[in-house]
Amino acid sequence: MDSQITVKDLLARVLAISHPLAPFEMPLLDAHGATLAENIFVGERLVLRKGSRIRSTQIGLAASIGLARLPTQPHPRVVVISAGDDLVEPGQFLTSEDEEFETNSWMLATAMKEAGAVAYRVHAIPENQEQLRRVIEDQLVRADLIVLSGESHDGSFELMKEVLNELGEIVSVTPNLEGSARHCFGTIGEDNVPVIALPGDPIAAFLSSELFIRPMIRTMLGVENVFRTTIEAAVTSDIESPLGITSVILSTLERTGTGTTLITPLADQTEMCSLSDAQALLTIPAAQTGALSGEIVDAIVLERIS
Repeated sequence: MDSQITVKDLLARVLAISHPLAPFEMPLLDAHGATLAENIFVGERLVLRKGSRIRSTQIGLAASIGLARLPTQPHPRVVVISAGDDLVEPGQFLTSEDEEFETNSWMLATAMKEAGAVAYRVHAIPENQEQLRRVIEDQLVRADLIVLSGESHDGSFELMKEVLNELGEIVSVTPNLEGSARHCFGTIGEDNVPVIALPGDPIAAFLSSELFIRPMIRTMLGVENVFRTTIEAAVTSDIESPLGITSVILSTLERTGTGTTLITPLADQTEMCSLSDAQALLTIPAAQTGALSGEIVDAIVLERIS
């Protein structure tokens, strides 16, 4: 049986299997857009800071001090695999009530890119464990991290869990996160590649990618800002949250003339339209039962507001 785990503990455990990738030197033009792996000094003066994104101005500075190459932190290669025989690629047609358009791999692959990874998307329709195993093993050669998701009704999760257990050391858990479901994580293959399997529901998969996978990628990048910016905001309506469960609520932000930031939960937390409209994730800790209108809460910022 899957064990229960707090959001904080699950994050700590997936970060424990995420390590900065080995840096290497790149020619100046190739280094553009990469992350600087070391501090660069001219004499005692720090001119380029480790962990910064290498932009055109940094390329110019490097050239001006005679550097033809820069030490860079490679961008993690993340393979996103969607697995389920009822998943239909967008652009095709649904032929039964059991089928659904494959959403997660498109959303997750682009979320991985936004976090700084090089993402590869793979859509598999395995009929048995052996087929899914071959798909995963084929991807190990180009993966620093593998992310799997299945169908929204979770019918494919057991298949993914069984295959991952064959390939490595895997733990199956259910975080105390409202609306979420089972997760698997661990390492697989000879190179101990980190892997995580997410719930099939797209909104649950997105929240898990924000809370767990994005910090994994940022850790692999070796940057200082592993987590998104968190701000304090005044909630515009009463919110209830189950005791013992962490709630992460899709919300919009508004800056008032007095400088206060207001946060408003979106009406339907189960719709993809709400996910698309969300500018922030309002968080209610497991020890609290909600928040009253006007109360100050923490919010993870997804999109900057003016």
